[in-house]
Parts: sequence; structure tokens; C-alpha cells
Amino acid sequence: MKIRPWFIYALITTLFWGVWGALIEIPEKAGFPATLGYSVWALTMVPPALIALYIIKWKLEYDTRSVLLGFLIGVTGAGGQLILFQALRSGPAYLVFPFISLSPVITILLSYIFLKERASRRGWIGIALAVLAIPLLSYQTPEAGEGQGSVWIVLSLLVFLAWGFQAYVMRFANQTMKAESIFFYMMLSGLLLIPFALWITDFSQEINWGLNGPWLTAVIQVLNAVGALMIVYAFRYGKAMIVSPLTNAVAPVITIVISLIIYQVVPHPVIITGMGLALLSIFLLAIEDDTEESA
Repeated sequence: MKIRPWFIYALITTLFWGVWGALIEIPEKAGFPATLGYSVWALTMVPPALIALYIIKWKLEYDTRSVLLGFLIGVTGAGGQLILFQALRSGPAYLVFPFISLSPVITILLSYIFLKERASRRGWIGIALAVLAIPLLSYQTPEAGEGQGSVWIVLSLLVFLAWGFQAYVMRFANQTMKAESIFFYMMLSGLLLIPFALWITDFSQEINWGLNGPWLTAVIQVLNAVGALMIVYAFRYGKAMIVSPLTNAVAPVITIVISLIIYQVVPHPVIITGMGLALLSIFLLAIEDDTEESA
């Protein structure tokens, strides 16, 4: 089986994001708010962005079309993260996460309609299994009294649409832009939204400014930042309708396995089912022939 570039980049993304997902709650539980964690993440995007620009000899694309596409990708991604914080404040996590995890459905539909992407029967089965696996892997046990009102539904819908649309635009932009330029504008968008993250942070609470606060967060968020760069490369070489569900399904599997080792917690049967579907999907998508001509 020939290993294609998009698959290698996608696997690196899932590995880095999977480890990041398992570790990121450590500083949060130690008293460093997730909103400040966002600010740290935005800063950790800078070194990979500079390395990416170095790779292309600092030849950043700055024509109007490239700038608009770059910022659109960055704002939908980083903005979706900030909206997610608000959704989790007003709604139950066990409903919010499965809802937004289905964002690849938007990517698949848009890519099918506008980019004319197609897959073989085997590929479609793999995509379907990944889409089924994602909400199962996001399952959380309901807790009584968690969340109130219906604001979280609107906020979750916004995140769902933003992240699904972001993946589509990322693939669309890769047709005319360098992946490195795309990532630079993603980094810049993240930095520009830091003031909003600080604005929604509750500074009245006790905040951990020690080594296991912002500093540990920075180390962990580097995994997220590098994974973000790798997924831009994955979208450069691979189909959005395959890359998006694959990375969204496999990264949680890695997170769950690492969490099982660290915290000694056996996953819920629903999550175990999702893991099985995700592993089957990665096999089918790995052997999908992405050299097929688009219809």
C-alpha cells in the first residue's frame, strides 16, 4: 500500500492533537482557565508560523484574495473556539461536544457540491464510519442540573458551522495559496482574538500563574499548534471530505487511550464503540485511492 503525503500529515495531526487532548485538562484543573489557555495557544502558533515562512523563504502571499481566505480560515477556527467556551458555560458538555463534533458533515457536503470531490465506495464507507464514530467518542455522562436555557444550542450551532466551513475553505484556499501562508494568517487571527479571550475570562477567580499554569499550558499547546500546521498540509494534498472526518475521529481515540493510561479510567461502552468505528474508518480511508478523478 502506497502511503500518500496527505495521510502522513493527517496522522501527525491526529497524534499531536490526541496527546494534546489528553494533557490539556491538567493545567485547567490546576487553576489556569481555558480562556487564558486560548491566549497561550495563540502565542504558541507564532514559532511554527515563522518556521513555515522560513520554508517558503519569507514569500508570504499578501494579495487581497489570499489575505481574505487566510483570515476567514483563522477567524472561523479561533472564533469557534471562543464561542465554544461560552456554549459550555450555558449548556451541558455531554450535548455540546457531540453536536459540534459533527462539523465534518458540513465539510463533506460543501466539498462534494463545490469542490466536486468524490470517493470510492470503500472511501464513502470509511467516511460514514468516521462520522458515526465522532459523536460517540464525544459522549459524556449526563449530570443533573448542568446547563440552563437554550442559548447553548445557538452557540453550539455556530461552532458546528464555523469549524465545518473552516475545513472546506482550508482545502479551497490550498488550491491557489501556499499552505504556509494559510497558517500565517491563522496564527495572526488567533493573536487578534486574544483581547476577546481576556474579556470573557473571570479574573475574580483565583488563577494559577505558576509553572503548572501558563508554562505547562504553553508546552502542551505547542502540540496543538504543530498539529494545526500539519492539517493545513494534509488539506493541501488530500480531499477535505476524507481528511476532516479522519482527523476528527482518530484524534479522540488517541486522547482516550492516553487518558486511560494516565487516569486509569475505563471508557464508557458508547465510547468504546466509537473507538472501534474510528479504527475501522482509518483503515478504509488509508487505502482509499485519492488519485481518482473528481466527477
